[in-house]
Amino acid sequence: MRIDLLRHPGCAHAEQVRRLVDECLSAAGCDALVVDTVGDYPSPTVLVDGKDVVTGGEAQRGRACRLDLPTRERLLEVLIPTNSRRGPVEKS
Repeated sequence: MRIDLLRHPGCAHAEQVRRLVDECLSAAGCDALVVDTVGDYPSPTVLVDGKDVVTGGEAQRGRACRLDLPTRERLLEVLIPTNSRRGPVEKS
């Protein structure tokens, strides 16, 4: 599973969303790496396997402040089915 956090420099919501993603990964039993990318994106955008967790579409370009931030419920909805298709996560 690939998770991307797309943001523009100085995004006021990026850290809050990053913490939420980390919390949801832990709750879902996923040990995926989150790639933090700074650039001209609607910010913050969370992608799971290339799909926007809020819209279900592809990543967009263009600097903008997003008001439709992902919720804990939406992140878990996306992460748990994705993780279960890959089989159990090995714990060390």
